[in-house]
Amino acid sequence: MHWTDRRRRFRTLLAGERCIHPGSVFDPISARIAEDLGFELGMFAGSTASLTVLGAPDLIVLTLSEFAGQAYRINRAGNLPLMVDADHGYGNALNAKRTVEELETAGVCGLSLEDTDLPTPYGTAKPRLTSIAEGVGKMKAALAGRQDPALCIAGRTSAISISGLDDAIARGKAYEAAGVDALFFVGVKTRAELDAISAATKLPLILGGGTPELSDLAYLGARRVRVALQGHQPFAAAVKAIHDTLKALRDGTPPSKLQGVADAELMKRVTRDADYTKWTKDFLGG
Repeated sequence: MHWTDRRRRFRTLLAGERCIHPGSVFDPISARIAEDLGFELGMFAGSTASLTVLGAPDLIVLTLSEFAGQAYRINRAGNLPLMVDADHGYGNALNAKRTVEELETAGVCGLSLEDTDLPTPYGTAKPRLTSIAEGVGKMKAALAGRQDPALCIAGRTSAISISGLDDAIARGKAYEAAGVDALFFVGVKTRAELDAISAATKLPLILGGGTPELSDLAYLGARRVRVALQGHQPFAAAVKAIHDTLKALRDGTPPSKLQGVADAELMKRVTRDADYTKWTKDFLGG
């Protein structure tokens, strides 16, 4: 697979002047739908990975191999550049290095590593952060694990909602100095906060958990934000659709009377039926 091309497309987005919303994807079909609809980037989060693979909440019980395996299935199904949330790198700095190696092999175009103290330590009631020094060590280890220079590594922090704006900026500047390619801030709520972060840093910015005040793409682009997440509603919508369909069937609704079911044309498109029909003819004499 030609992973480098899609990584270069992602870097072009980061080097541009626009801010985009990525499509939240979680499996091959959702990624193909996002690509067909014109999304320029897919986002595969740790939370949706845990839901998809384990049917479990986002409590860091998913393993690296499970996450990388699902990322690979998504990537091989199409050509959509994929950004992933690599959480805390599944351990210490050495684990973070291994995480980069595995996710690069799985074809991701970018990944974020965060400085939250994960998994949640015993007796901890509120989220905690690692020290800046430990965070920097993880970023350096992640960069050392990269083999394709086109792969983007983003330093991520939720410090603004845990320890405040000043600490968030300090962490961003430290990760910037360590050599990461972008900074990922979670929990920014106001324009004043974003203005301060943008003024204090130099790298492309990625935002998670935005608010209505931070919904103007032109404003975000002017503050060097290149990717702004909107949440992961597609998975929740899929759960609702499956629940309602199964409930209707269980309650006696005939299959022909079900609502909201993909028609044959859509199913053929998302499964790339035409390609398989051609390959069957070309290779099996069908």
